[in-house]
Amino acid sequence: MDVNKETVIYTIIASIPSGCVASYGQVAALAGYPNNARLVGRLLKGMPKDSAVPWHRVVNSQGKISFPEGSDKYQEQRQKLLLEGVNFDNNKVNMRECRWE
Repeated sequence: MDVNKETVIYTIIASIPSGCVASYGQVAALAGYPNNARLVGRLLKGMPKDSAVPWHRVVNSQGKISFPEGSDKYQEQRQKLLLEGVNFDNNKVNMRECRWE
């Protein structure tokens, strides 16, 4: 993996403000890698546990959390987003309201 690519993607994720979310594809496009949402997912999956990057602010393009519903990681991400004021409707983030622009 290109270290610069990682840095750019992590910097973009770190820029997502509290109370907002971005999709994997949106992050990839902002980093200059359109159509490469899976790259963002792989980087987040391999991120160090003690990282300060707000990984929980990245959701899929439908506004859903990508972890299996009911799993510990799903609950953790949902709780972090709720604490930041992100609204859910039927287990989906309201992307019109909360999408980072």
